[in-house]
Amino acid sequence: MSVIEQVSVAKNANVYFDGKVVSRSVFFADGSKQTLGIVLPGEYEFGTATGEVMEVTGGSLEVLLPSSDTWQVFSTGETFELAANVSFKIRNTAIAEYCCSYL
Repeated sequence: MSVIEQVSVAKNANVYFDGKVVSRSVFFADGSKQTLGIVLPGEYEFGTATGEVMEVTGGSLEVLLPSSDTWQVFSTGETFELAANVSFKIRNTAIAEYCCSYL
């Protein structure tokens, strides 16, 4: 989806890794939340508190999923799912964008 309608957006950004990964939280009337973010070139490790579905909305990300030793490339329009309480790594050589939905 290229447009998200009828939502509230947090004024303050979520800033990680000295500003190299930044997202905004988007809240829906049903109580669900998504984050929309941008990732500058680099390599980063994240942890999850809940399950997540990550959609790459621009560019591409290489992802090292939990319990894997092989990096996978996800490009615009592709998704990957993460369980709660896991760690994963992402890396990229160009700016990438994402939308994260929480399960």
